[in-house]
Parts: sequence; C-alpha cells; structure tokens
Amino acid sequence: MTNGSLDRRRSHRRAAVEAHGIIRARLRAGDEVLLLDVSAGGALIEAGHRLLPGSCVELHLRREAEDEIMKGRVLRSSVARLCGNAVSYRGAVAFERTLPWFANDALGGYSVPSAEKGASTILRVGATREPV
Repeated sequence: MTNGSLDRRRSHRRAAVEAHGIIRARLRAGDEVLLLDVSAGGALIEAGHRLLPGSCVELHLRREAEDEIMKGRVLRSSVARLCGNAVSYRGAVAFERTLPWFANDALGGYSVPSAEKGASTILRVGATREPV
C-alpha cells in the first residue's frame, strides 16, 4: 500500500476542524488556543503557554450559536515553534466525556449487520484484528 491509499482510507472518517464549524477555542484561563484537530474524544491544540502532561484543562469551544465546555487531561505536549522570545506548545487533550457535537464520530469502526434475522442491534468492529 502506498501512503496515498492510507491517507484516502482515513480521510472519510476524519473531517477538518473547519468542517465541524468550531470558530473559537480557548482554555479556562481565557488564553486562545489554535485547534489543530478535534474528535469526539479529544483535541490537538497549540497554545502560547506550557501544557503539562497529566494536568487537567478546561477547553471552551464555540461554534455558531453554541458553546461547549470540555474538561480533559493533557496526554502529551511538545514545543511546536520557537519564534524570537515566544514559544508555542502543542498538546493532545483527552476529554472526560464525549463531545456531543460529534456523538456519531464516537462510534468508530464499521457497521456489521447481526447474524440474527430482524435484529435491531448493530455490532461495531475495528478495521484490523486485535493481537491475540
């Protein structure tokens, strides 16, 4: 498989931040952050101050006329950019609960119809087998 085919496979499951309509993101202290990627379970952000792995954060998200406050934990953080006397940090934040705007994204996997005739439950499975 080429890298192009891997990117194509993932592209239909992930949409750009702009596609979700989030127009503003900031931390509880009021500091604006750049939202690089977002899903139902977390976000990748870039901030002008240090993000400590393991620390709790509150991310305030806004889209159109809706606001959502998401509590989460910083999973990892690194220096993203050095510019003169300014430093930008990039951090991955895992949300404590599912972001309601993307509730359908949280299901993940592929739909597999049940073997039972007339069953209304849909089984969700991952794309690859789990190691045994």
